[in-house]
Amino acid sequence: MGGRRSLNQNSGKNELSTDKVNLQIRYKGAEQIIDGTIEETWLLLCKFYDKFIPSFDIASKLWLNIDMQALARDCEGLIAFSPEGPNLLVPKQRLTDNETLALWLLASYLGKQLNLLNSDALSKDELTTRLGKSGKITSTRLGELVKNDWATKTTEDKFRMTTLGIVQMQKDVLPRIIAKTGI
Repeated sequence: MGGRRSLNQNSGKNELSTDKVNLQIRYKGAEQIIDGTIEETWLLLCKFYDKFIPSFDIASKLWLNIDMQALARDCEGLIAFSPEGPNLLVPKQRLTDNETLALWLLASYLGKQLNLLNSDALSKDELTTRLGKSGKITSTRLGELVKNDWATKTTEDKFRMTTLGIVQMQKDVLPRIIAKTGI
């Protein structure tokens, strides 16, 4: 046991290093064919990725990501779920129409991601009821959210929050709502 190897294990290792590997990599416009032992192939593969790692690193910094744990924490005291569905805990009169609609869409997104809801999209009628305003006002405000890429209209004529909208809500709107409502 311990750190010892049997003669068979060592000979297996030596046999492994003489095995040849043929590897073909295609990434965007780059193509690399690598032939060699496993060790040589591994080293050449690492060199290939070293060329592209800066691109991967830059791209990952530019990619919008949603940290679900942080989002759920940020929504504490603003959004809650019950057997009847999502609820806003903030009084509507303390919010703008756009904030209210965006919070409802965010609640739907969060509920879907947490497997509490079947869908992350809401119809205009559902949003009109939840906003408590006329259909015309709801349409206008939804149009503003869509125009700013915070929401998108689905093929079923429902609305859902975009990744950009969620990030902007988390970064700008949720802190503003918390500050003005004292939650």
